[in-house]
Amino acid sequence: MLLDLLLPRRCVACRDAGALFCTACRAALPALTPPLCALCGAPVAWPVERCRECAGRRLAFVSARAAVPYDGDVRRLVRRWKEGGLRPLAAIAAELVVGLIPQPDADVVTFVPPDVWRARRRGHHPAEQLAREVARRWQLPCAALLRSTAVQRQRGLSRAERQRNPAFRALATVSSAVLLDDVYTTGATANAAARALGGRVEVVTFARAVRRA
Repeated sequence: MLLDLLLPRRCVACRDAGALFCTACRAALPALTPPLCALCGAPVAWPVERCRECAGRRLAFVSARAAVPYDGDVRRLVRRWKEGGLRPLAAIAAELVVGLIPQPDADVVTFVPPDVWRARRRGHHPAEQLAREVARRWQLPCAALLRSTAVQRQRGLSRAERQRNPAFRALATVSSAVLLDDVYTTGATANAAARALGGRVEVVTFARAVRRA
């Protein structure tokens, strides 16, 4: 309480005092709504089984869905959450995910594990925070089922390099799982994680990069 008086919370988007992400900014977020690609969840002009983003790719997950596009206020929120250490933003992201994405039919919720570089620097893991918040709201168990074996950081890599770099090892086998991550960029990370898990994997992320025509 004293800390709030000395350093009042400000919205990460509009900078108004009172909340980390105010009601007005939350309501103004553009949701990712149909029509979407049935496989990768990219916004499309009409319903399709595969879009130009995922056509010709062998994807290990059965579907990917995100709550909001990774742009504008969402980008600022994610940056403050991941790099600024504002862990309460995980609960806000989870509320948006649960409110905008139907609950998948799965046995367990898991998450994309951190690589060693980011885990050491941040001291927290946003994808795990999001997964545990979402699992609690969906009343599903949440378990760490993967370990990262990536040999190079993803940041700064090209799309082709991103697709070659992610590598994961499964710590357990499951028949069906929801795989949580904070942002879907190219799908390379989600695909590598889903392949390591095996079984039926549905990917859910808070945000998704949207490629403009």
